[in-house]
Amino acid sequence: MSEDMMDYQALVERAMKGVVREALLKVSEDGLPGEHHLYITFRTQDEGVETTDRLISQYPEEMTIVLQYQFWGLEISDDAFEITLSFSGTNERLYVPFDSVVGFADPSVNFGLQFKATEADMAGVGPDDLQDIEETDNNDTPPDSSDGNDDGEQKTGEVVALDAFRKKKT
Repeated sequence: MSEDMMDYQALVERAMKGVVREALLKVSEDGLPGEHHLYITFRTQDEGVETTDRLISQYPEEMTIVLQYQFWGLEISDDAFEITLSFSGTNERLYVPFDSVVGFADPSVNFGLQFKATEADMAGVGPDDLQDIEETDNNDTPPDSSDGNDDGEQKTGEVVALDAFRKKKT
């Protein structure tokens, strides 16, 4: 077999991240339709990721954010997205380059993508391991916010910590 000089894997990765970008663009323009909600997992230590030291200490490798009820100021550029979310009642602004995204899912329609999974990410992780979900407790909405939720009902977002079920290196 000859060497892949076209680097098809990189082309596929770029195209799949384009799906993530387009989905976020739709959400930023129209809000989340119906029961859709998005899980986005990204590497917190990657170059270009901007968040607080508090969140980095809580999620030193990866963090999964959930876009469902309470998020504000979603902005999309060619290379990244920015969003404000509530973490334990404190609003935090995140800047996430698309190159840092390692997972994207919309469980309402059973859709998901994974990017650049390493052997350590894949080792020993099964559906029964997905149980550590931390619910945030924000009841404050920034004055200039738009979360796509027009029914006036205050709901709580979620942050999912993936580190809790990663297989520890021995």
